[in-house]
Amino acid sequence: MNVISNDQIKCAIALSGLYNVYDPEIGLNVVDLGLIYQIDFDETEKRIDASMTLTTQFCPMGESINSNVTQSLMNSFPEWEIHVNLTFDPPWNHSRISPEGQEFLNG
Repeated sequence: MNVISNDQIKCAIALSGLYNVYDPEIGLNVVDLGLIYQIDFDETEKRIDASMTLTTQFCPMGESINSNVTQSLMNSFPEWEIHVNLTFDPPWNHSRISPEGQEFLNG
């Protein structure tokens, strides 16, 4: 789990909320799954640009997960404009899962 950000403090705040957003099919949160690639903050525009992926391009819960990520960021930063970009470059793979996520999945 290595999320790129231009503001590590704000990123930590964003991630703390995103730990409550789950992939309902897997039962693991989007942070530990490694679905969040980048979160950047534009102080001047009060805008957050987040890039994320899904475990597969054909994920039936993709729209719901994306919506929940957006809502979580809105809850953490209520005065900010939120833009969540869904990308499959690079494609997700199991190596992105955090050690905590690995433990959950193997337990």
